[in-house]
Amino acid sequence: MSNNEEDKYSNYVVYGPDVNCTLALCPAELSVYQYRPSLAANVSFLVFFAIAMMIHLAVGIRWRTWFFVFCIFCGCLSEVIGYGGRLLLWQDPFSFEGFLMQITIDESIVYLGPQYARFRPKLYYWIFIPCDILSLVLQSIGGSLSSTSEGSNNAAVNVSIAGLSFQVFVILVFIALTFDYVYRYRKAQRVTPRTIPLSRGFKIFSIFMTISITLILIRCIYRIDELSQGYSGPLIHNEGLFIGLEGVMVLIAVYTLVIAHPGPVFADLDEENILQETRVERDTEKSM
Repeated sequence: MSNNEEDKYSNYVVYGPDVNCTLALCPAELSVYQYRPSLAANVSFLVFFAIAMMIHLAVGIRWRTWFFVFCIFCGCLSEVIGYGGRLLLWQDPFSFEGFLMQITIDESIVYLGPQYARFRPKLYYWIFIPCDILSLVLQSIGGSLSSTSEGSNNAAVNVSIAGLSFQVFVILVFIALTFDYVYRYRKAQRVTPRTIPLSRGFKIFSIFMTISITLILIRCIYRIDELSQGYSGPLIHNEGLFIGLEGVMVLIAVYTLVIAHPGPVFADLDEENILQETRVERDTEKSM
């Protein structure tokens, strides 16, 4: 946009609670994102996240995985609200309300053998869940500060980046500890192999959980790069990248967690453990 055109709209407020620009008065290029969000893409994401939320709720109730389904339900709900906000931005790219709206390893270790872990299984809960909550709180604070500063507060952007960076760090530590555990487990299996091989369900669970974690990691790295230049950077104005590296990554991750839902997997594993204990007892009785 030329300087003359910018001067033409100099009397308009394009962002914040006092915004007075609308599509009838100002071009979409003057909005925060500098584009009008895609109606088709955002409706699709909203619908697919809503469906995933209902599927996870049904599966969670069926298998009584209350904490897992609560976390997934809240995550899907936040995505639905976020894409609802982007639909408001499609209707009016200057909508301040629309902008505001955007803003299981424990069980595996117990099953495979807690003796191979560097920490007690429950300690993974107490370490990673509070860290993840802290990263989300930092991102929320950054988004809130941005919304009250008309997008010009660099400190707000830095807080958001700090939250995302900490989340990436936590995920990488989680991945490192998981690889460490797998290495120690496989090393021990060469000496004392399991009496019952790993179930097909557990292998599928592990594969799809790995895919989900990898997708979330990609998404977080993208968001760090996106915000690295604040709201004036080129990435935040590229809707194609946002759809591909934010929407698609998170959507696939949510649906892979339907397949990697811990309920049916670990219910089967509990039955296997009972069978294994029964066989050990029988072998013991025979040897006596």
